[in-house]
Amino acid sequence: MQMSFANQALCAQFIAQNKGKLSISVMRVPDEIDNRVAALALKALGNEIDTLTPEQQKYLASWH
Repeated sequence: MQMSFANQALCAQFIAQNKGKLSISVMRVPDEIDNRVAALALKALGNEIDTLTPEQQKYLASWH
């Protein structure tokens, strides 16, 4: 639940900071916010996230 609330709060801040610049529509959570919340949650649990290699990124990007 805390990750959901953190995403909601940071998205509300993002919308307020970008007032007038965003279209009126359903939008995805910006990757920067989603990644920040995930990294903070992992850190709170004492874990770290690995960085993907270029080869892994290419493989993941190839999925449709």
